[in-house]
Amino acid sequence: MDSFDAPGEPVTVHAPAGTIIGRRAGRVRRFLGIPYAEAPIGERRFAPPVPRGRLPEPFDASRHGATSQRVPLFATTTIPEPSIPGDDVLNLGIVAPAADDDRGPFPVMVWIHGGGFLAGSPASPWYDGRAFARDGIVCVTVGYRLGVDGFAPLDGVLPNLGLRDLLLALDWVQENIAAFGGDPGRVTVAGQSAGGAAVLALLSSPAGGGRFHRAAGLSGGIFGAGTDAARDLLERLGRRLGVPPTSTGFGGRTVEQIQQAVIDLRDEGGGGVVLAPCVGDDLLPVPIADGLTTHGRDVPVLLGATGDEFDGSVEPEVRAAARAAGTRLTDTLFRSCCTRVATARRQAVAGTWLYSFEWPSPVLGGAAHCADLPFFFDVLDAPGVAEALGPNPPAELARLMHADLAGFVRGQDPAWARATGALGDPAREYGRPGAALAADTTGVFDPVVRAVREC
Repeated sequence: MDSFDAPGEPVTVHAPAGTIIGRRAGRVRRFLGIPYAEAPIGERRFAPPVPRGRLPEPFDASRHGATSQRVPLFATTTIPEPSIPGDDVLNLGIVAPAADDDRGPFPVMVWIHGGGFLAGSPASPWYDGRAFARDGIVCVTVGYRLGVDGFAPLDGVLPNLGLRDLLLALDWVQENIAAFGGDPGRVTVAGQSAGGAAVLALLSSPAGGGRFHRAAGLSGGIFGAGTDAARDLLERLGRRLGVPPTSTGFGGRTVEQIQQAVIDLRDEGGGGVVLAPCVGDDLLPVPIADGLTTHGRDVPVLLGATGDEFDGSVEPEVRAAARAAGTRLTDTLFRSCCTRVATARRQAVAGTWLYSFEWPSPVLGGAAHCADLPFFFDVLDAPGVAEALGPNPPAELARLMHADLAGFVRGQDPAWARATGALGDPAREYGRPGAALAADTTGVFDPVVRAVREC
């Protein structure tokens, strides 16, 4: 058995999508690599996703499917992010409680991986939903198109193909998840980093209504891209690849070649290389922050960031001083997003709740980007966790954080007060040194609030 195999004995589900054969280990069932759309190749490469027809033969769902990532953003990443070859990159994985678990039908969490909209992998062992299944939740991880193929504003191409992939995956969940024990009326869309940003984009979109009922964004941002900056990147990529920056030109290069060109531009200091959801189409007709004032008002939102994100330092006093200024990359990209979303949703019917992850990894130097994921998923024994968090990350903190997220997915409002984007907003702090592992407090985001108001 290699790292992409699901353990256990075969188990079969008959869904509208077809007969799907996964694996059961104990009280957990896994169904991996299920295609929800036709492979985006040939004429479909730069086209909206096409729903996959009913599978003609029983589908072996014992292994993770192909990933959109061909080239990782970095040689070593905090999260293990395997690249898996193949054309069927528009696939999803399901981890569900046993079929004879009488607690169902179960709420559903649809997880969107991060990676700057350029990379990342839904096959990461840090995203294994076994703890959610243990606690009566169906966990779905989704693959979607990345980089140029998913988010480039190319000529004659409908924008935001990656977001359209995610919307189609949510439709697949609505149609099929009951066969796996899930409740299509209780779907939470959740994600981290670029995945958290995608959650906010979907929440602000007029197309998102009815496809999900709760939303959770971990270390996300409001990353709607302007087409001018994106086209400048495409010009530079085209020159590097020796093709015109068009759908025809890029269509003559492989996904791997294009992803490698993006990495090369970054390494040469060639300016920003981020592609993100584009504002100005039918999915995002207005800037994301504006869309949040009118769409998703009935969707409860859980939102937060780590204390240091990309600004970690091994010296606690250095971290404290930089954070007090409220002007770090951590603050401007991530923590300010929490404040902006809470402000935009001030008049929403449903609440917005904030958290801040404060536990400093002895390896990463602070409460770094991604360090909270093994705690929220309660997978401290997963590959790569000890290398990122040290040999003894606090298991009790994982239990508390996972319980809060699982409770939210089950439909419970968080125990702490709602946020409004104002000074003194309440939040839950996780793992702050010298405090309780989970403590309700106020003012955690105050420096960011001041900075946002001064802009």
